[in-house]
Amino acid sequence: MRDELVGYLLEALDDTERQRVDQALADPVGGPALKRELGHLRRAALPLAWDGGQDRPPAGLARRTLRFVETHAHRDVARSRGPLPTPRIFTPESAPPARVRSARMWIDRAILAATAMAACVLLMPMVLDGIDQARSIRAQRNLGSIGGALAGYADQHRHLPMPPAAGPLSRAGLYAPTLVSEQRLLAHDGTFLVPGSTLARSGYVIPSLDEVRRVEAAGDQQAFDLMVRSMGGDFGYTLGHRDATGALLPYVNFGRTHHPLMADAPDEDGHWSDNHPHRWHHVLFEDGRVERVGPHALHLDDHLFRNHHGEVKAGVDPEDAVIGDSHHQP
Repeated sequence: MRDELVGYLLEALDDTERQRVDQALADPVGGPALKRELGHLRRAALPLAWDGGQDRPPAGLARRTLRFVETHAHRDVARSRGPLPTPRIFTPESAPPARVRSARMWIDRAILAATAMAACVLLMPMVLDGIDQARSIRAQRNLGSIGGALAGYADQHRHLPMPPAAGPLSRAGLYAPTLVSEQRLLAHDGTFLVPGSTLARSGYVIPSLDEVRRVEAAGDQQAFDLMVRSMGGDFGYTLGHRDATGALLPYVNFGRTHHPLMADAPDEDGHWSDNHPHRWHHVLFEDGRVERVGPHALHLDDHLFRNHHGEVKAGVDPEDAVIGDSHHQP
């Protein structure tokens, strides 16, 4: 929850996350500590508000300042030639015309605006990096929560969720409605989503297995295609592997530290994920560990989104890990 306070302060959270933070702040046990941390963050962000307004300078300030500088810059010359001229004192009667005052005020405002813009240029990258870091941490936590739910499912069923070997419902994203239908995770709390993604901003809710089957049975192909493309959320899930006969085998979790089970879902090209800037990826392994992987290290040992034949299909052997998007079929 502490990781979300920066996003909460900067209003970078979606409605579900903001409600969760509000509830945590109202909690009588942990709320006071979170409120103190939020207060520290709010005080640290106060300099960002310096460019929020402008103090109107006194009339004639720029003119008097220029006159003062000019007088002191030529002091030595003036002394050699005689007494210094009497400084001019501006009164309402002797003040510059309104057009001059307006021009000087415009210059002062332009200077203030330029200063504020420079401050924004310097501070905004730091703020954006903080938001990206908070979203990345939240995505890792979401993957960890899904990993725990998958482990509980495997303990009961002796294998992980797997779609049918063929047919319209043979989709990688069916894992999410499966976990929701068994009440292992909530459909609406954003666990299956990446903060700030298109689905997260839309308030997307994971459907249940019954809802998926009902839409498929209704025969509305467009509605069914739309559902299967998003029912897995923002994360991709393993497509398993087929044996030598082509049969899709039940996925047994051996707790391997090197074998990916889930990751940020691939884009349409099947090479990267668009979930995070700079092409960072989060990968959940069989042992429950979540690792943040850069693009330079994503496909070193084995392509994360394609099998050994270069296809977006189930692996060709038990060591061939393939992470598919929600609509991909094994």
